[in-house]
Amino acid sequence: METSQNIIPINKWFKQLNNKPVIISGPCSAETENQLVETAKAIKNTGEVQVFRAGIWKPRTRPVNFEGVGEKGLIWLKNAKEQTDLLTTVEVATPEHVEKCLKYGVDILWIGARTTSNPFSISELAQALKGVDIPVMIKNPINPDINLWIGAIERFNKIGINKLAAIHRGFFPFELTSLRNIPKWEVPIELKRNFHNLSIICDPSHIAGKQKYIYEISQKALDLDMDGLMIESHINPAEALTDSNQQILPEELKSMLDSLVVRTPVSNNFNFINSIEKYREQIDSIDTQLIELLAQRMEIVKQIGVYKKNNDVTILQLARWEKIINSRIKFGLKHGLSKNLIKKIMQLIHKESIQKQDDIMNN
Repeated sequence: METSQNIIPINKWFKQLNNKPVIISGPCSAETENQLVETAKAIKNTGEVQVFRAGIWKPRTRPVNFEGVGEKGLIWLKNAKEQTDLLTTVEVATPEHVEKCLKYGVDILWIGARTTSNPFSISELAQALKGVDIPVMIKNPINPDINLWIGAIERFNKIGINKLAAIHRGFFPFELTSLRNIPKWEVPIELKRNFHNLSIICDPSHIAGKQKYIYEISQKALDLDMDGLMIESHINPAEALTDSNQQILPEELKSMLDSLVVRTPVSNNFNFINSIEKYREQIDSIDTQLIELLAQRMEIVKQIGVYKKNNDVTILQLARWEKIINSRIKFGLKHGLSKNLIKKIMQLIHKESIQKQDDIMNN
């Protein structure tokens, strides 16, 4: 994608960010000056955090909940920065937010999921930042619409901002799950495929929704070669005014960060390189055979479609479809494959088969 060529990776924004992974942490909300400054000091003492985050404006689903302290929180944040020398980042949703953050010297802006979901809001924010040299991190939209995410990145890049990063915070689930948001890791992976230079930060706090899941999600993000983590931390999570269940103590944050395994995407080990290339050649060969077999299957599907059309038979044969899905799952389980994998594959094949027969029926 053309716009990806001039995007600057996060480790080149500031000298403090030259290590990977970049760790961003802080409370969900700025509540009092003491809470903010003491949390910043405790986070600084972990020795791992480079950027201090805090929510200044917190529009909630319902207005009866705490919605942030507003501009005075930026004064507290500036004080915290002066006492710790941490970089700072704040969520902005309106041009007025942008103006106030620039006034108080916030280092990095981030765009929330609800805002990313609205191209009108993104356009207004982009215009407010025209001619301003400040990094912007963009959270994924609430729903897994990758084009909305790409569009938001493009709008900021188009007006001259090239210090851009994405934040993966998961997607709102249709049904309740153990996690607050479903990760759908394939979406940020596809985003990276479109923007090779774009850094992706994972927000395990919002994916998890609960403290106990933050570590495993963080490790998964690092294993997928994401560039950093944004983890919510508070000096007294139990008393936090927002999202208390997903914030951890600074000492817990340090322990967790010390336990994470940071792996590299490449290795200089000759034996490793030689062996993995052989495995990849085998996978390439198998993939080619899979595609050839799928093509053969679709040719048979089309022949069946012709017979159905000539005999005025419906495309969907429910009994046959149930037999296929059940037998393939059973066969897959015998070969060590998961039920979910086989089901998804067969559903995709069935969808394509229906489309091909529909083309025949109505052509």
